[in-house]
Amino acid sequence: MLEVMEKMPESMYDFKPVNTVWNFKELANHIAYGITWWQDNYILKTETEWNPPAIAHTKAETISRLEDAYESLKKAMGSIPITDEIMIGFFSTCNHITHHRGQMVSYLRCNNVTAPEYNF
Repeated sequence: MLEVMEKMPESMYDFKPVNTVWNFKELANHIAYGITWWQDNYILKTETEWNPPAIAHTKAETISRLEDAYESLKKAMGSIPITDEIMIGFFSTCNHITHHRGQMVSYLRCNNVTAPEYNF
């Protein structure tokens, strides 16, 4: 994800392929917040309402939010006993990220930006 976000020029962070979808920056912010929300609700079992923060304004701020979300998820997974239910929450979080990463790759391609290889 971080490589995908780095690849998109900051001047294109407001790009969206059609009017009915989020722009690249909005999608990136959704992913970062989604990690936190899924973590709270499905890993830490802390019921949290969907209440995303305001969209980060710059590429650097957006990437920083994603880095912070990943670090928080890493800490959460290391701080609790791992059960089947927790693993389902973790894999669901990863699935959400992957789903939206695919959308972001399409945004890159619409702008003739070569997408990074998928690493996992």
